Amino acid sequence: MPRTQADRLDELTARFPFPFTDDTYRYSTNVQPAGVPVPTAQGQWGEAVVDVDVEYRTELAERAAILRRDPSRQAVSPHMRPAAWDAMLTLMRELSAAYPEWFTLDRLGEGYRWRNAVLGDDVDFRYGDDASLPASDPLAYIGSQVQEDIVLLDQREQLYADAGVVTFAADWSFGFDLGMSFLEIHGPVPRIHSERIITRAHDFLMRLQPHQPYRRTNWTLTVGRRLDVSTETYPGWGPERAMVSAVDDELFGALVHLRVEVQHLIRLPDSGAVMFLIRTHMLPLEQIATVEPWRERTASVLAELPDDMADYKGLITYRERAAEWLGTAGPT
Repeated sequence: MPRTQADRLDELTARFPFPFTDDTYRYSTNVQPAGVPVPTAQGQWGEAVVDVDVEYRTELAERAAILRRDPSRQAVSPHMRPAAWDAMLTLMRELSAAYPEWFTLDRLGEGYRWRNAVLGDDVDFRYGDDASLPASDPLAYIGSQVQEDIVLLDQREQLYADAGVVTFAADWSFGFDLGMSFLEIHGPVPRIHSERIITRAHDFLMRLQPHQPYRRTNWTLTVGRRLDVSTETYPGWGPERAMVSAVDDELFGALVHLRVEVQHLIRLPDSGAVMFLIRTHMLPLEQIATVEPWRERTASVLAELPDDMADYKGLITYRERAAEWLGTAGPT
């Protein structure tokens, strides 16, 4: 693990999933097969479905603290218990395959042994037996092992968000959305209905097959390195959107972060539920500006972004300044 703040920032930059492929941005399904590395101007990302980086311990500690304060960020409807076990075993297999030096999953008679060398976990459990887990809940336990937020969608006539552990939501509430359909959850997003984006995405998910995971990216801006910008905590971070416009240029570049979600879409093999993983990455604009192609493209995207989209993403009050800041932050 990197030992200095500069080393940490270098690693995060090398693994950063820069989201823009053009100088303009519009909503799209933008799905692609998972597990295919994506080269960037500074490195690459996307080799594994589950991403473990230098922030692993820090983010898991933050998740645990959030859940202690607000247990509603985690829920499993009774009919989703089999899907929760399916999700846990699937993610353990992904971790052990991608990072065998840190994680192992072995068969042990009629059960399994899970070892997490980073956290020092060594757990024997029986699949389907809640009492064999430290947390007595498979989704709670696997949520303590991965940096991703997890939502499990039950497929009936539509997809319904009936289970999950979500501590790092970007301006939405898992507790509010629990039990809602996929189409209802995405109802407020501008433009997606007239362009049929959300219905195409829903149809795609309904046809998703096991062992064929897909991914997509999403992005916004966040003031400060705040992972938890859920609607529940709005009083703590909402006023910062107005405040940041008044700070000087140096502080502005340090405070405003480009926030990117890598979202994986996985059909679980045993339960048939759809697992929606959300992994959040953030870099301050001052770091984005050190990578010239990123600086130029992000400035162009922000300058051109339509007002309704900027408003929905919560950056309408400082979007223009962010574009201008990036535009003047290049080499002199």
